Amino acid sequence: MSTIRLLLLIALATPLCAQSNSGPQTDSATFDPDGTAHLSRVVPVPETISAEAQKWLNSLITSTPGPETLAERRKRTDIWRAQDSAEAVRAYPVKIEETTTAGVRTGIITPREMPEANRDRVLINLHGGGFNSDSGSLIEGVPIANLAKIKVVSVYYRLAPENPFPAAVDDVVAVYKELLKTYKPENVGIFGTSAGAILTAEVTAKLKQSGMPLPSALGIFSALTDFSRVGDSRQLFTLNGFPGTMQPMHAKDLDDQYVGKTDRRDPILSPFFSDLHGWPPTLLMTSTRDLLLSDTTTFHRALLRNGDDAQLVVFETLPHAFWYHFQLPETKEALELMAKFFEAKVGR
Repeated sequence: MSTIRLLLLIALATPLCAQSNSGPQTDSATFDPDGTAHLSRVVPVPETISAEAQKWLNSLITSTPGPETLAERRKRTDIWRAQDSAEAVRAYPVKIEETTTAGVRTGIITPREMPEANRDRVLINLHGGGFNSDSGSLIEGVPIANLAKIKVVSVYYRLAPENPFPAAVDDVVAVYKELLKTYKPENVGIFGTSAGAILTAEVTAKLKQSGMPLPSALGIFSALTDFSRVGDSRQLFTLNGFPGTMQPMHAKDLDDQYVGKTDRRDPILSPFFSDLHGWPPTLLMTSTRDLLLSDTTTFHRALLRNGDDAQLVVFETLPHAFWYHFQLPETKEALELMAKFFEAKVGR
């Protein structure tokens, strides 16, 4: 079987920036005997997204960071997370208390107004950040607590490479067990973005394998659930869609420091290979320039094949985890969809 290697050269055509003076650009496609594709595409920013989204996409062309060390990444991410967490609290007022749950650092996010019927319901948020940083703990949990009017427990699980798989899974399972002393499983939901979405699926697979009661609902927002293979969109997009450096991807490149020495087809590490029958109702969300678009949609189909209640929402044009950016109308829409899903599925 031949290996198809894709070289994609994208020329961004957008009304928000001046056109290149290099002359007209055209689409082209040539193929080597072994199936290697050499493609050039002119990709305008479509009018199907908001003006705010068009402006943001244009800004990514010059603001996308280049290669960086783990220490540099963590420093940059911490600064960005602090700024956007503050913005989240301004836009979606809540109460926040830092504590520990089952020995794991957690943030308890409580809506300022909570109906009596919601006092026995809780959501667990697992933040993104590539398993090696925290890019979204409060950014993800604050809006959902405010909109759904349900308490959110944000879990600061151990990070790789210092703590590879299954350390993060063990931390979340410990928190879940502790919460079950107060909440019924049918009143608990789990959600996360990116690494947190992967971890949401991994924890669910672990709970099912262990014979523990499952939560009532899952939010899997841009995830991969198979570390043994590379989805198509991983070969096409970077974290920011088109801008940024990328190389041909191979399975060994998929978060190797998180995977460690674990078999990549392990059913907990890669829930795609686990027993998916009887999983909780699940909302999956992605976008058409998300590097995890393929993986998210593949897992959605796997859930459907097993007869599960699984909904998939795909936003136009935007890149990975765009709902971290509160200036976008699309983010408001995405967050409201997430909140309504948990209102409908948790404790009902």
